[in-house]
Amino acid sequence: MLNLIKLFFDRHLALSASEELSEQQLQLATVVLFLEMMHMDDKVEITEQELILSLVQQNFSLAAEQAAALIELAEQQRKQATDYFQFTSLINKEYSPDQKVRLIESLWKIAFIDGVLDMNEEYLVRKIADLLHVSHTDFIMTKNRIGLG
Repeated sequence: MLNLIKLFFDRHLALSASEELSEQQLQLATVVLFLEMMHMDDKVEITEQELILSLVQQNFSLAAEQAAALIELAEQQRKQATDYFQFTSLINKEYSPDQKVRLIESLWKIAFIDGVLDMNEEYLVRKIADLLHVSHTDFIMTKNRIGLG
C-alpha cells in the first residue's frame, strides 16, 4: 500500500528526488499534526475530516485524490509515531515564522470545527506552538482570530 502511495506521488508531484523527499516529508509532517488534532478529543467527525482535506488541498495545491492519498499516508505515520518532535523538527527547519503561525491557526480551526474546544485539543495546540517556537502572543492571536479568545 505504501508503495502505491509513493508511486502516486512520484507521478504527480514531479519534483527532483531530493526536493520530492523533503517536500513530501514536510507535507506529511504537517498533515500528521492535523490528524493528531482531529483525534485529540477521541471523536472523529466528518466536519473535521472535510476541513483537513480542504486545508491539505489549499496548503499544498493538491487535487482531492492527491490530498486523500497524503492524508492516508499521514494517518499511517501518525499511528506509528511516538512523539511530535520528529514532525516539528522538520517543520522548524523548513517553515518561516509566518508559515508556523498559519499552521497553528489551522490547528485551532480543526480543534474548534465541532464548536467545542476540548482541553486536550488546547493542550496540543500549545505544545505544538512551543515545539515550533511560536510566541505566546502569536499563539493567543491565532486563537482569537478563530473566535476562541
